[in-house]
Amino acid sequence: MSNNEGTESPFAARAPAAGYLYQCRYALYESLRRLRNNPEFAVSVEALDDVTFEKDGQPIDLLQTKHHLNRTASLTDASPDLWKTIRVWTETALAGNLLTGAGLMLVTTAIAPEGSAASYLKPGLTRDVAKAIQRLQSTAETSTSKDNMPAYMAFRKLSSEAKKNLFEASVVIDAQPSIVDLDKELKSLVFYAVERRFLDSFLNRLEGWWLRRVIKQLVGDAGIILSEEIDAERNLLREQFKQDNLPVDDDIMQATVDASGYQDRVFVHQLRLIEIGNKRIYFAIRDYFRAFEQRSRWVRDDLVHVGELGRYEDRLVEEWERHFERMREELGAEAVEAAKKEAGRALFAWIESGDLHTIRERVRERWVAQGSYQVLSDKRRVGWHPEFDARLHELLDSGGES
Repeated sequence: MSNNEGTESPFAARAPAAGYLYQCRYALYESLRRLRNNPEFAVSVEALDDVTFEKDGQPIDLLQTKHHLNRTASLTDASPDLWKTIRVWTETALAGNLLTGAGLMLVTTAIAPEGSAASYLKPGLTRDVAKAIQRLQSTAETSTSKDNMPAYMAFRKLSSEAKKNLFEASVVIDAQPSIVDLDKELKSLVFYAVERRFLDSFLNRLEGWWLRRVIKQLVGDAGIILSEEIDAERNLLREQFKQDNLPVDDDIMQATVDASGYQDRVFVHQLRLIEIGNKRIYFAIRDYFRAFEQRSRWVRDDLVHVGELGRYEDRLVEEWERHFERMREELGAEAVEAAKKEAGRALFAWIESGDLHTIRERVRERWVAQGSYQVLSDKRRVGWHPEFDARLHELLDSGGES
């Protein structure tokens, strides 16, 4: 599609992309909305339809979603959106695959004008299936739209009884919020889950989980999405936003860490001073990455109090000082280098397996503290070798080599 020769319309790529994202986002919105009154259902994306809701293994609602970047789009009697959807429905009916008892829904951001076929298929007092069929029949017989012609042909093949049965099960839900406006609607559905100031962070995490879960369903790594899963994730996140807890993000936990970019970091040099093996150095790098990224996100999302991370680091340093000074006393002044390295490895083993301070009582992931110690090691506030400060100065500040 283009406005002028050689000039691509700005909507050419954006519109389809927004449509796919809208489909996924609307599925979450509708799932959360249904959870308020009907806690038992299952949902899938791009299965029987754009979005499918099931109960007890049977489809109950099949949704076709249509999104428009143009906020003034109209669902007229010859609207391509309307007839693309009708074609899907009619071809399903002609093939004998129309599911008895399942609702067919066209969900669109466009507006169905008063008196149009689509307006007569809306729920409520103005619904009139006979009038809708009459207007659609007239359009199918008189319209010359080439794009709609396959849909017109399929529609005309239906018997009067088949049309009545089809459109009795069909509902048009127009003037739905756009992909951007869904933000407000989604927040209204989770409003009471967390404090108002945390709504953005809460919704970002819920949508992140939802997107990953939909991808797993699409590629076949996981089955249809149960309402219990959605409810459980929402409750889990709600607990993580309480005063004694913090959210731990799956994308950070699951990220693949490239250790090659960390080989010259101070905390890695500190581990080499005591001859820690490469595999354990990788674990330390992964802990550093996770802690650094998660702490940064807590700060960006305003989830930690002013000075909280600093106070947490001070507690970690104070606990390390006790263990470090005990190690030095037990070594004594005459210790050989091999003994110093062995003692340093024992001190680091405490970091790997010890009972470490938590930033908040219910943040139990060990890598938060372990990775924070690597952050402190990188700043040279802590170390493992009894003479780590002097060794690092010689190695890094004076141009020495390990």
